[in-house]
Amino acid sequence: MSSSGESNLAIAKTVISAIGSAAAMSMLIHNLPPEVQDYLFFGLRHVFIKFSNQLTMVIDEFDGMVSNEVYESAQIYLGTKLSPDTRRFKISKSEKEKSFNTSMERNEEVTDYYKGHKFKWIWVCKQIQTSRESFYNPRDINSTLRSEVRSYELMFQRKSKDFVLECYLPYIINEAKLQYLETKTLKIHTMDYENMHDLSEVWTPVSLDHPATFETLALDSEQKDEILMDLDRFVKRKEYYRKVGKAWKRGYLLYGPPGTGKSSLIAAMANYLNFDIYDLELTEVKKNSDLRRLLVATANKSILVVEDIDATIDLQEKLSSRGASPSNDSHEEESKVTLSGLLNFIDGLWSSCGDERIIIFTTNHVEKLDPALLRPGRMDVHIHIASTFQEIENLIGATAVTPAEVAEKLMKDDEVDIALKGLIDFLHMKEKEHEDIKVEEEENE
Repeated sequence: MSSSGESNLAIAKTVISAIGSAAAMSMLIHNLPPEVQDYLFFGLRHVFIKFSNQLTMVIDEFDGMVSNEVYESAQIYLGTKLSPDTRRFKISKSEKEKSFNTSMERNEEVTDYYKGHKFKWIWVCKQIQTSRESFYNPRDINSTLRSEVRSYELMFQRKSKDFVLECYLPYIINEAKLQYLETKTLKIHTMDYENMHDLSEVWTPVSLDHPATFETLALDSEQKDEILMDLDRFVKRKEYYRKVGKAWKRGYLLYGPPGTGKSSLIAAMANYLNFDIYDLELTEVKKNSDLRRLLVATANKSILVVEDIDATIDLQEKLSSRGASPSNDSHEEESKVTLSGLLNFIDGLWSSCGDERIIIFTTNHVEKLDPALLRPGRMDVHIHIASTFQEIENLIGATAVTPAEVAEKLMKDDEVDIALKGLIDFLHMKEKEHEDIKVEEEENE
């Protein structure tokens, strides 16, 4: 064999040996515990990055107790950027959603191009050892892995740093907002106070598929128009609230007898604005500091609901047994929910931790509420519901009308307001007939 042939054979043996070693190493790494795999993965990446002319930007999931908008935007944006080279990705779909949702798998890479610049994204997930009481991410609502810290790493040429900050990231945030609005499914979030110690699952979302709309609500047409005009004005006044130095929020008080449609009105407002609902069970909250944490945990563009506030407003008396000794006033104040704590919750400094939020209180007995709760800035709009139903109820009780006659009148028109008005006119006619018959009977006696 010639010297060149022997040289080629040696090279081939070296290559085969290297491939075999790499395969063996890959099999070994694959069988290692996830924590060791993460350690090796991050270590190798650190070596490559150290000698590269690239810059790496780290985008953590949380900024303290507040969600990182850049992280959330990247998560939505990158879900549409999966390439044919992607080896693994995640897919999900709730029952009410029309399309599948795709997103990056942990430690996967995605390459993106924007205006001639190349960007590499990696979703980095690190497992940590921690106790339940000292959980690292107190705002981790979405993950099923509570011992995981997540971030995105964005890699690009060092000379492109200004372009990334001034053009690329703002573009991603804007695109993510558009995608979110196109695919958003409304959620109602319920509170699980047992998990309050780490807030990992304090708000649990489920799909909201309530059919109520302003077209189907049995409200006076003029009252509907007033509510719609107020909602439209609120969502358009971001700069106004900023200019006057007020938190961008709006308070509504819905009051009226039970069963008159207060919950349906809330659902109609959520459907109209495309806002999620957070259902706060105030009697389950044990102290003022938890109220503040719950508020911070809600998202922007949302409706926070406290139903039957008249049944929970007597907080000092009902919850004082959970507090400390009266001799320690400051500790007692923090060990229960107080009226002042509730007022600060809806109108104090903590109420400004977020934008475009609506707070709704409902009550069956508005006369029982403390006037401090009702003033503008707290409950800006007071909506009395059920005057129509109360009139119908009184008329039915005063006339000899049958259920079949009521059903027939209600089915005469698809427009709720028109149908109810027709029913009321009919009941007034029946009432007059009843009175005429009564007068005639008295005259004949």
